[in-house]
Amino acid sequence: MEERGALTFTPSDIARFIDHTLLKPDATKSMIEKLCEEAIQYGFFAVCVNPYWVSFCARKLANTKVKVCTVVGFPLGANESRTKAFETRCAIENGAQEIDMVVNIGALKSGDWEAVEEDLRAVKEVCGEEIVTKAIIETFLLTDEEKVIVSRLIKKTGFDFVKTSTGFAGGGATVHDVALIRGAVPDIGIKASGGIRTFEDAKNLILAGATRLGTSASVRIVSGS
Repeated sequence: MEERGALTFTPSDIARFIDHTLLKPDATKSMIEKLCEEAIQYGFFAVCVNPYWVSFCARKLANTKVKVCTVVGFPLGANESRTKAFETRCAIENGAQEIDMVVNIGALKSGDWEAVEEDLRAVKEVCGEEIVTKAIIETFLLTDEEKVIVSRLIKKTGFDFVKTSTGFAGGGATVHDVALIRGAVPDIGIKASGGIRTFEDAKNLILAGATRLGTSASVRIVSGS
């Protein structure tokens, strides 16, 4: 049993932090169906799937507590803002309750913060206040200074979470990055994602300040199997 302030948790308690994730390009219908069934069985917070599977998951998870999350501008973030906005609108119409959008990494690395902000606002406008929004910043590709600046911009534009990684660009969630982001934006969510394989990984990220975990190793983490 571990504690973070007043929070006490065991491996099974971590389930409520987890977005049970399957974003592989070769994911099949039976694999997505199993993902949904595991999310119900173990009490994961959400499933996170590619947009094609949103309507299927929404049907499978109707009348359960498990949320449907999908990705936008994935995995590069290099789509035009209007494309991301359209993709977001379609996902919501299909039943998505949470949107994980990849920020424009190229614009960010170019120092074009106006373009990054416009990109974020385009998606946030579609989501409004009802849909949970997470912005993926791809920490592996950024300096610490860039991580801090973009995290504050994400908060400024009204997003609910900063998310560390897609899992497709190398690296993944680290305690250092989660703690850095938490220091920059102490009052919004942080989704640690990428490379989370064990209970120890999950525990350490939560202790560092993560409020959600994106992982495909969810069952192993909560059951020790």
